[in-house]
Amino acid sequence: MSGICEGRVAIVTGAGRGLGRTHALELARQGAHVVVNDLGGAPDGTGSDAGAARLVVDEIVAAGGKAVANTDDVADWQGAKRLIDQAIGEFGGLDVLVNNAGILRDQTIASMTEENWDAVIRVHLRGTAGPTHFAAEYWRARAKESERPLRARLINTTSASGIYGNFGQSNYGAAKAGIAAFTLIAATELGRYGVTANAVAPAAFTRLTEAVMPADYAAGLGPEQVSPLVAWLASTESDAVTGRVFDVGGGRIGVAEAWRLGPEVTKQDLWDAADLGSVIPDLVAKAAPNVDMSGRPIAG
Repeated sequence: MSGICEGRVAIVTGAGRGLGRTHALELARQGAHVVVNDLGGAPDGTGSDAGAARLVVDEIVAAGGKAVANTDDVADWQGAKRLIDQAIGEFGGLDVLVNNAGILRDQTIASMTEENWDAVIRVHLRGTAGPTHFAAEYWRARAKESERPLRARLINTTSASGIYGNFGQSNYGAAKAGIAAFTLIAATELGRYGVTANAVAPAAFTRLTEAVMPADYAAGLGPEQVSPLVAWLASTESDAVTGRVFDVGGGRIGVAEAWRLGPEVTKQDLWDAADLGSVIPDLVAKAAPNVDMSGRPIAG
């Protein structure tokens, strides 16, 4: 198989189903050698099934590609290290890390349990940080040995819930917002080694979203419609793109531009809290509208 990722070694976490599966298939179709990671758990993170990753590997191999399965828990740092080591051992290096593993345990903050908060934060944030840490260690060492830029790629998965907000997803949204910020920081830290870092916020009908997304969205928002962007970001064609968050779904690709400084006021002396009542409302009125992921205004 040949394409824009020919010969590149890629890891995709959470690749047994949904978005991760289509990312792995597309990367392989574009010529990458793929490590398909998936613990095989349910959408809420419970249980495990080693067969999920192996079925995707079988699909890739049957189509003429190269792939191996990995069933480590990427939120466990030793598991994350084994994953990175496996890619290097099996294929001789690592060019692309796609952090995609995730679970859902939706509750409003008033009903949120400690267990559901911790489980979601663990899988999304630790499951992004761990593999990235060990990949970064490898890339840093390679960069010191190489006379040419590595052209390596970090691609993280955030969410509209994280960059715009969504009712009932304080745990998931906080984790995904953290991943967006993590991506920007990684871009600044890893650029010196020839590594770009970007994130995608996918809109796709998968088993994680089917409970909150109408079934008639399925055809228009298939996960396979997100994967071409991931494959392009994984290729050497994307050298000049880093520190970006892409909002993608269906036939649409957009660049998210959140958390930019808007209108401001300054004062030489210390502000008096009693004076702010005549300042803050006018300042907020000048700011861009604050809307949720559906475009509905949020109070304030």
